Amino acid sequence: MVAVAVTLIGFFAFVILRMSGPQMTMLFSDLSLEDSAAIIKDLERQAIPYELRNDNSMIMVPRERVARLRMKLAEGGLPKGGGVGYEIFDRSDTLGATSFVQNVNHLRALEGELARTIRAIERIQTARVHLVLPERQLFSRDRPEPSASIVLRVRGMLEPQQVRAIRHLVASAVNGLKPERVSVIDEMGRLLADGARSDNAMGLTADERQIAYERRLREQVETIVTSVVGPGRARVQLTADFDFNRVTQTSERFDPEGRVLRSSQTREESTASGNGQDGQVSVGNELPGGQRGQENQQQAREQARKTEEIVNYEISRSTKTEVTEGGRVNRISVAVLVDGNYSRGANGEAAYQPRDKEELDRISALVRTAIGFDQRRGDQVEVVNLRFAEAAATPIAEPSGWLSFLAFTKADLMHWVELLVMALLALVVLFTVVRPLVRRVLAPEPGRAQQAAIAAAIAGGDVTTAIAAGAKPEEIKVVPNQTAKMIDIAQVQGQVHAQSVQRVGELVDRNPTETVSIIRTWLHESAA
Repeated sequence: MVAVAVTLIGFFAFVILRMSGPQMTMLFSDLSLEDSAAIIKDLERQAIPYELRNDNSMIMVPRERVARLRMKLAEGGLPKGGGVGYEIFDRSDTLGATSFVQNVNHLRALEGELARTIRAIERIQTARVHLVLPERQLFSRDRPEPSASIVLRVRGMLEPQQVRAIRHLVASAVNGLKPERVSVIDEMGRLLADGARSDNAMGLTADERQIAYERRLREQVETIVTSVVGPGRARVQLTADFDFNRVTQTSERFDPEGRVLRSSQTREESTASGNGQDGQVSVGNELPGGQRGQENQQQAREQARKTEEIVNYEISRSTKTEVTEGGRVNRISVAVLVDGNYSRGANGEAAYQPRDKEELDRISALVRTAIGFDQRRGDQVEVVNLRFAEAAATPIAEPSGWLSFLAFTKADLMHWVELLVMALLALVVLFTVVRPLVRRVLAPEPGRAQQAAIAAAIAGGDVTTAIAAGAKPEEIKVVPNQTAKMIDIAQVQGQVHAQSVQRVGELVDRNPTETVSIIRTWLHESAA
């Protein structure tokens, strides 16, 4: 009874304390082990009650102290997010640190700051950043490129643009790092971005670009078709043929009609020669007083004139260089399957009615416009009206008969468990506390009950019951007709004593040594 009472008192005390205790709420969640240890140490120092949940990643504190605790912990720089930032340089014991230690601390601080910034993005729970910043070797012309690796723990899936944003964020924060040199993986080991190869300008592989393009067009077509025929009554399949070859084409064109004067050069020459005696030395010319009658004679003369002109023209020329990046769409094929119309017949059943050709042509025109249909490119659009196959409804096998009573849900099981626990507690209290108290209250006093039993036995002439109840021999008045009963009782008692003596004798014969020891012990006890 004492053990049960203590157990009940402890149970009810636990329930009362639990219900009357402070209401706990979340202080921080998704904490690293380092942050959890630091926050718990601070809470213990302030003597604040707390609870740990979700593998020590969530800390619960009293609701009325949450806001003040968050401000107090933020003042101390908690939580740090599981990494070390630029606060590593706030310590004053770096006076004797070597350059190697300073470089390592700078790398740790840069990784920690990048991890904190990445965790600020939606859907990202934790992030680890590893930077490789190789040093340029002495007298080396080649400089190795830095690289980075990022491990993310996300809720759900990241969009491709989010992955590209993370790569560009890290590349912009590290000197000399290119986005193509950043690898990103998630906690499941799936490669989100490959940093070992140079992807295209969009940061996606060829297959990813094609799948994203097809999905976007398919969603557009399905949205516009379902708005006409109704939700769930259209199926769209789209295939895009891409050409991922990168083409560089250079062309040079000359236009003879578009000539332009470049340079002009003109040169003129003239010469003259005569057949007379001018300039000839003779005797007649040298004699004084000679006749000069021949001076006026006409003499035949010869003259020549030459003109030379050089003109240079420049023919117009155009040079054109075209670079076509990979990812051109060669052809788009779209198949659209639409269901017909349904109407209620006279018997109340749904009657199928196919759509007319005019409505299908309008749907086809909408699809062509949505995908940017180009006939020269060889695009194809097919809109077909067929009745959708109705899936046979599989009936849920519900238990019937006595099996229906065994189909319990989790809520039902918890309810029955609570009822069972309460029933057990009620039974324990009833049999261990209530029942003994009731029996003690209702039970008569021992002396009166014994006297009543003796009197009843004597009055009924039952001497054996009276002796068993504790009646003395002088209190019993033996009636003559009861003498035989008294003799029978004495004989029975004598036989019982004889059997007891016989058993004692057998024990003495079997164990004489132990018997002697017991008798000696009795003698000594009597003497004492």
